[in-house]
Amino acid sequence: MAKVKPFRGVRPPRHLVEEVASRPYDVLNSEEARKECEDNEKSLYHIIKPEIDFEPGFDEHDPAVYDKAVENFQKFQKEGWLVEDDSENYYIYAQTMNGRTQYGFVVAAWVPDYMEGRIKKHELTRRDKEEDRMKHVRCNNANIEPVFFAFPDDEALEKVIRDVTATEPEYDFIAPDGFGHTLWVIKDKETIDLITREFEKIPSLYIADGHHRSAAAALVGNEKAQNNPNHRGDEEYNYFMAVAFPASHLQIIDYNRVVRDLNGLTPEQFLEKVSENFEVKNMGTEIYTPNALHNFSMYLGGHWYSLTAKPGTYNDSDPIGVLDVTVSSDLILRDILGITDLRSDKRIDFVGGIRGLGELKRRVDSGEMAMALALHPVTMDQLINIADTGNIMPPKTTWFEPKLRSGLVIHKLD
Repeated sequence: MAKVKPFRGVRPPRHLVEEVASRPYDVLNSEEARKECEDNEKSLYHIIKPEIDFEPGFDEHDPAVYDKAVENFQKFQKEGWLVEDDSENYYIYAQTMNGRTQYGFVVAAWVPDYMEGRIKKHELTRRDKEEDRMKHVRCNNANIEPVFFAFPDDEALEKVIRDVTATEPEYDFIAPDGFGHTLWVIKDKETIDLITREFEKIPSLYIADGHHRSAAAALVGNEKAQNNPNHRGDEEYNYFMAVAFPASHLQIIDYNRVVRDLNGLTPEQFLEKVSENFEVKNMGTEIYTPNALHNFSMYLGGHWYSLTAKPGTYNDSDPIGVLDVTVSSDLILRDILGITDLRSDKRIDFVGGIRGLGELKRRVDSGEMAMALALHPVTMDQLINIADTGNIMPPKTTWFEPKLRSGLVIHKLD
């Protein structure tokens, strides 16, 4: 059963939240972070991307950069830009995009739940990326950024969301990207106890986004437990910070592909090969969006095509075989284009659906890419089914939006 607890959040005073809060560390590069925070000394980028305080080009993995993160985290607390709450609280965090709002609980999740598989993952992680975030957690002795969880819907927790969000929020602002962020602090002991009890009834939590951060946070907690001869199990380092959303609140956006060349084929030869496994229909020059599972949109030579996988080319009884990312990876990218490793092949790139299908057209029309493929998004049910069956999704399958805003709450490990 999922074990969570409230914690004493470290967070900005209300009047500073917009200056402190930032996008997550991994959605922009150092130069973009430097430009985004410009002269804002209170921006969280100084803690999560501290290389911006060095000359451009300075190695972001240099020990001096991690030291700078610690120095900046301490400075933010000393200056009162980040202040620790005086009691252990839960928080409700709402994100609004395109008129749609999703509500999540900010909790401290239990490290053994991750280590023993009750916090379930659906992606492989890279050790180098884990190690980078582990160093960041270790040196700051804190989870500066939350991870993004989903859990099966629970009516008692939905009622908590309704009741709490009817009250005055602690923070309520619109970020520069146009997305709304609202946070409520839950201090009432009865409500806190109810939340803890309800989560105990939930068999598993699911990592929606932030697999590397989850691994890093849990591994550092586990490391601290093993290195403490007086370890009891109730220390703060046994927990790491997550925002957990009811699954029905979340929407996975499409994650699309652009390919540099047609593997020596002419467009006509390529279309002929595609038509062996797909019903191909020329949709003209207007953008075409996939309308169902196993229907794809392809942009090639100035035209959009509808591709519908023929029966027998997919396996709807297999959690991985049913995915359109599998169908397209096997039948188009691998069999026709010779692209077998989506993680490392330089002939392919990936475009989050948040950018719209117009971005696919632009990349092809510019001559940079030869073909674009848009996929129907994965559902939350598919993600949960894959995690429950112990399977791993193919690379670049899910895109969640909006991303969690960093800096609204921080969790210290002592």
